Amino acid sequence: MNGTMKYRDLGKTGIKVSEIGMGLWAAGGDAWGKTEDQEVLRAIDYALDQGVTFFDTADVYGSGHSEELLGKAMAGRRDKFIVATKIGWRDFDGEKGRSAYTTVDKFIAGVESNLKRLNTDYIDVLQSHIDFRDPTMEIFLEGFQRLKEAGKIRAYGVSTSNFEYLKAFNHDGKANTLQIDYSILNRTSEAEILPYCRSQGLGVIIRGAIAMGILAGKFTADTRFGEGDFRRRWHENPEEYKVFLKDLEIVQALRSLERPDRNLATLALQFVLANPAVSTVIPGIKTVAQMEANLKASRLPLLSAEELAAIDRIVAPGKGRKIWPA
Repeated sequence: MNGTMKYRDLGKTGIKVSEIGMGLWAAGGDAWGKTEDQEVLRAIDYALDQGVTFFDTADVYGSGHSEELLGKAMAGRRDKFIVATKIGWRDFDGEKGRSAYTTVDKFIAGVESNLKRLNTDYIDVLQSHIDFRDPTMEIFLEGFQRLKEAGKIRAYGVSTSNFEYLKAFNHDGKANTLQIDYSILNRTSEAEILPYCRSQGLGVIIRGAIAMGILAGKFTADTRFGEGDFRRRWHENPEEYKVFLKDLEIVQALRSLERPDRNLATLALQFVLANPAVSTVIPGIKTVAQMEANLKASRLPLLSAEELAAIDRIVAPGKGRKIWPA
């Protein structure tokens, strides 16, 4: 393991993970604009060299392409990766408001598809991608238990910001992880969810720390997103555009905390890592340059009490707004 990376316990799983992970939604190439497979593979190589061990993907990212890319990257060195993936949205039944996995056997067959795309015989962390309680939740939970007993998964969890659903999902105390949107702009989970995770020993995986790029500080009121980028709605939908402009005002207020060695994106990652409930943060990566920028958050000194207090004055603890798809 690289000496500059820091590692944390993933809750009570017994798994240690790099505090900076790699989110592979964008690598799928279907939601964040064009991507180059070879550049993504180079970024994964670079991440490994720098001590990153945690890689998060899902069956629907690029209709499975993201998982396939990760599987290719792992060939011959599976032991260097802590792999987290998700299941639930493929063939979701919108009319009935439920996943396609209406039996445990169907669910397990679905996970076998994950394993095939990842070209591995086990998944370190398998997560339900459904972010609300649907009629198949109990099927998922039974499936997770059977897969764990069979050695196909090491841990399981859920990706949601719905507190009641999280408690139902973990009703027996057997869940291992929560993946949740958390950032300076969205501190809503600080009120109840993150304290609950600490009390239950749940490993917390943070997505959205840079708020879909907003907290990188590179957007302006005139920013327009390209074809194939879901963020186009931020300027095409008048209501979402108003929210986007308000977010930019917060970004402007945060600029007072920038330093020559720390830009806004690094500050945003360090803020998330300052919360003791957090196990790892998984900013989305498409290039080596993006990975290098994110690694600074683990290498720089921790945010000071004064800096955290300044952030509190801009967005109060427990406040902010949920950012789609939170």
